[in-house]
Amino acid sequence: MTGGTGQFSATQRDAGEGKPGATAAFPYDRMTVERFRAAFPRARWRDDLGAWFVPGTSAERRLNLWSSREWSGVLAHADERGRDAFTFEPLASPYLEVADDLVVRTPYSRDVVAGLRQVPWARWDPATKAWRVPFRSFEELRRHWPAIEEAARRAEPEERRKRAQSRRAAPEHADRLAEATERRRNRYPVREDALPPLGPVLMTHAGCVVLEAVTGEVVENSVAARFYPEVVDEGGTLVWATRRRPTHEELVRAWPARIAPSQAEFARGWWQPTIETLRRERRNAASLERAQATRRSKSP
Repeated sequence: MTGGTGQFSATQRDAGEGKPGATAAFPYDRMTVERFRAAFPRARWRDDLGAWFVPGTSAERRLNLWSSREWSGVLAHADERGRDAFTFEPLASPYLEVADDLVVRTPYSRDVVAGLRQVPWARWDPATKAWRVPFRSFEELRRHWPAIEEAARRAEPEERRKRAQSRRAAPEHADRLAEATERRRNRYPVREDALPPLGPVLMTHAGCVVLEAVTGEVVENSVAARFYPEVVDEGGTLVWATRRRPTHEELVRAWPARIAPSQAEFARGWWQPTIETLRRERRNAASLERAQATRRSKSP
């Protein structure tokens, strides 16, 4: 329970001594602590919980009532102090508007979102498509504002176009396009004298894959050297195998290697994944499949 404050919490918990109760956490203020102790004389600070523990089966209900009474006045006073601070030393920015609270409206940027999430009480308002920050958080907003404003400027469409043009003009741009084209071909070079098993999950220099077939088509030396330099042909011949990304279910069923791969397996280009690799790949696959399911559910 947050009590509408975002920083007060009360949760039903056992104290570890067989006593039911609830915990309360709020920003330290001497007067608030004194009022809290007066309202809950049996409350004790718990270092292991980082919160006050209030015993009793009705503790959560009583904490909720106290929170609603306490914070209504405290927050109003904090908003007044923040408004006075803004009036005395305002922030001037094309991304900031003043209403009943502070309205932050910027082009979308992950850095902007990350910065605003560090400001207490800041919230996204879908109705106005802007972030709303109460005046009580003005000092925190001021502290993070230089980074937020710079990220917003970089997210402007014109700035994005300039960076895209700069990337396209860079010599490595053609290399990135070629690498992306090669990835879309869903193929992987394997040694003709050390063919991999088809079907199980394998780890390769291109990540976790399932190899489905060996086509027998010989890999050109220039292609192998440019995109797969880690695969060593040992004087033999490299041929293409078709590959795909394993599903989450296949990754869960995959049997991990007991030891890390050897240098010979690295040079060969494929090996059995370790449990650490499988755990990472399972998380990634689960996230990807959830995103795909969400997109499918939203498509007409």
